[in-house]
Amino acid sequence: MNPIPTSLYERLGRREGITRITADLMKNHMANPTVKARYENSADLARVERRAVEFFCAGSGGPEAYTGQDMVTTHKGMNISEQEFVAVVDDAMAALKTNDIDAATQNDVLAILWSLKPEVVRV
Repeated sequence: MNPIPTSLYERLGRREGITRITADLMKNHMANPTVKARYENSADLARVERRAVEFFCAGSGGPEAYTGQDMVTTHKGMNISEQEFVAVVDDAMAALKTNDIDAATQNDVLAILWSLKPEVVRV
């Protein structure tokens, strides 16, 4: 008998775990010279972080609603480069490792992040 699959939301630690991962992600962005200026110049960094938590909760199968704009609308006109996108993905993977997320779950998150690339880069 196979065990019942656990949702990505549960594997990431539900809202509490996703909030911790997102806090580490934001710290990583602020220390990353490739994307630091994007975040330092944000009018409301706390709002960006809250929306990221919502986005990851909703997108990983959690009950939370995402109240932000779609990815294309959010990133339209920002002219985000391939290097910036890769830096953000690398920061996310580092945050997952910091929070002891297992390799299979990291790979699931990586696949989702890469699937968003066309909605983020140079839109």
